[in-house]
Amino acid sequence: MLKGKTILVGVCGGIAAYKICSLVSALKQAGAVVDVVMTQNAQKFVTPLTFQSLSGRLVHTDMFAAVEAGNWEIDHIALAKSADLIVIAPATANVLGKLANGLADDLLTTTVLAAKAPVLLVPAMNTGMWENAIVRDNVKKLGKFGFRFLGPAKGKLACGDSGSGRMTAPEEILEAIKKIAG
Repeated sequence: MLKGKTILVGVCGGIAAYKICSLVSALKQAGAVVDVVMTQNAQKFVTPLTFQSLSGRLVHTDMFAAVEAGNWEIDHIALAKSADLIVIAPATANVLGKLANGLADDLLTTTVLAAKAPVLLVPAMNTGMWENAIVRDNVKKLGKFGFRFLGPAKGKLACGDSGSGRMTAPEEILEAIKKIAG
C-alpha cells in the first residue's frame, strides 16, 4: 500500500520521540521511502543515527548542512517536493504554534510551509499545554488551513499527570498514514 510512496516524518522534541522509531521501521517495512527531519530538540531524545539506521536514509537535522557539504540542492525545497505525505510526530505545542502562524525558522517548518503534500499532525504534550487556549486556537487555525490531526490520546503522561496529551500509538499512526497516502 505504501510501496514507492515518500513519507516525510518530522520529529519534534518531546519524550514521545522514541516511539517514532517503531513507526519509521514499520513504514520502511511497508515499502515506503522514509525521510526523517529532526528538530534540534528532538535530537536530545533520540539520535539521528537511530533514524538513519531504521530508514536506511540520511536524516535531515540542519537547514544548511547540505550547502555546507557542497550540495547546492536546497534541502527544504527538495524534501517538500518529494513528499507524498508529511507526518509530524510528536507534534509539540512549539511546532503547532510556528505552523499556525507561518513561522519558518528551522528545516522542518520551512519544509512544511514549502510543501503541497498533505500534513498529518500527531500532537503530544502535557495536558495543561494541550488545553491551553493559545494551543487550542492554533489547532483550530491549522485545521482551517487543511492540516489533519490524529490525537492526542488520553492517559498517563511521562510527567506523571493523566489526561489528554499522550501521543497516539505508532500502530494507529501507521493506519492513518495508509488511509491518507494509500
